[in-house]
Amino acid sequence: MTNISVIGTGYWGKNLVRNFNELGVLHTICDSNPSTLSSFQKQYPKVEVQCSFQKVLQNPDIDAVVIATPAETHFKMAKMALLANKHVFVEKPLALFVNEAEELHQLALTQGLKLMIGHILLYHPAIIKLKEIVNSGELGKINYIYSNRLNLGKIRSEENILWSFAPHDISAMLFLLDEMPSQVIAQGGNYLNQDITDVTMTMLSFKSGVKGHIFVSWLHPDKEQKLIIVGDKKMALFDDTLTEGKLQIHDKGVDWINRQPVPRKNGITLVPLDNSEPLKAECEHFLSCIATDTTPKTDGDNGVKVLTVLNACQDSLKLHGTAVDLNGNNHSKPFFVHETAIVDKTSLIGNGTKIWQFSHVMPSAKVGNNCNIGQNVVISPNVIIGNNVKIQNNVSVYSGVTLEDDVFCGPSMVFTNVINPRSHISRKHEFQNTLVRKGATIGANSTIVCGNTIGTYAFIGAGAVVTKNVPNHALVLGNPAKISGWVCECSNQLYFHNDVATCSSCGKQYKMHEEGIKCIECNCNSKSEIHNVSKTHIDIDKRSHNTYGKELTLPQEADYCTTH
Repeated sequence: MTNISVIGTGYWGKNLVRNFNELGVLHTICDSNPSTLSSFQKQYPKVEVQCSFQKVLQNPDIDAVVIATPAETHFKMAKMALLANKHVFVEKPLALFVNEAEELHQLALTQGLKLMIGHILLYHPAIIKLKEIVNSGELGKINYIYSNRLNLGKIRSEENILWSFAPHDISAMLFLLDEMPSQVIAQGGNYLNQDITDVTMTMLSFKSGVKGHIFVSWLHPDKEQKLIIVGDKKMALFDDTLTEGKLQIHDKGVDWINRQPVPRKNGITLVPLDNSEPLKAECEHFLSCIATDTTPKTDGDNGVKVLTVLNACQDSLKLHGTAVDLNGNNHSKPFFVHETAIVDKTSLIGNGTKIWQFSHVMPSAKVGNNCNIGQNVVISPNVIIGNNVKIQNNVSVYSGVTLEDDVFCGPSMVFTNVINPRSHISRKHEFQNTLVRKGATIGANSTIVCGNTIGTYAFIGAGAVVTKNVPNHALVLGNPAKISGWVCECSNQLYFHNDVATCSSCGKQYKMHEEGIKCIECNCNSKSEIHNVSKTHIDIDKRSHNTYGKELTLPQEADYCTTH
């Protein structure tokens, strides 16, 4: 017999507790709330209770865990359980990010353990029967599927409606069509909380020509759970709110008579179904897969596919309905590129980065996570850009330039890479390196002469012309640029008294030294390295490599303004 521990006993977890108990395999109920455990202990006196997830994993009598905790905890807890050699059933979604879901899937395979995701509709008798009907050809060629999952009920604050309701419909559509979408478009509205989407409309496009529509809302007057498949022969309706006749086949469609479309409205057939509870069937399937060493219907691969579509929908929602391409496979682009922009295939772009109108990322350029590349920006070959970099409109980042994390480049600022350019003489072999260190700000219309380094959190004033290295935290102004003051990491100007300054905004303290200023309480002035991009499909582990082979050092020799 397989001993099960259910982790989390909230809205849905209590149903899992009930079902595994009825199946006679519930060993331990685990929840962080002692009063909740006390209540369950009275209800299930023969079952152990535990408030420590770690102790559950250490218990050799427990063979598998069922995770019904908040979605943001799924990846960490499932990974811990797999590493503890426990089979894992995790409620949807498997994780929040596709790469995390893929890691769990691979870990389960490596460990020889079962990983199953709670996509409950795939265990519903109506969906199972509907799959048989679709495969039989009774409906003909499938034209489109639409699903409504609406209610005025539990309002969630930890996740939006897309993540709460839509995974059910996405999993059902992928199961029925046995196909990944090639493109998704999602739009929604935030009515109760400006940060939480309450209603979404999603369209999935498949290479076979099928369109899928998903409407989910928790601001609806009535509960509605319908899935309708429209074929060119017949139509199918699944209404999960009905007591009888949940699955119906409608002999309706359009016939062509005298070359004219004529609606056909014949009868309705009610498809008989067994009355088994989908959740119990799902729990029984998990136990059966463990006992017989078979792959769950909703295994890690299935979880990755659903999460891929869900993440693409979320990306489209954030971009106000912009289409996100998946190309009919598991991998969507984890970044946004405007249709007028050009991104060379050999360039590497990180997760969450946005590249806007008329910009061009050239071959072998590397751009990190969560960058914002404005309009009419050129990023030349071999340029390396860190994470969270903002490049405003009309900036050209030439070969030889490296921007570390959190750099800001103002509108129309200028980089150069040759000291003595001539149109008729090629000087590519004379390119000089420019390094802009972490957190530096370069103001609008300023110019950075090549061969110089802008220090960590330095601030280049608008219109300044930088001809020498700029120290960490220096504020430089003018032409040529000279040190006019010092700024905190938060960009607030610092005022020193007895060689010590305290930022009036964030409270950090700095001390003046001969070579510049240093933060007293942190290592923000230690030599910064460009951070590796994480949680992305690209490999930019070689960000610290200097493409042009010249050691980039910072002899801090900028001049001071005579008025300060």
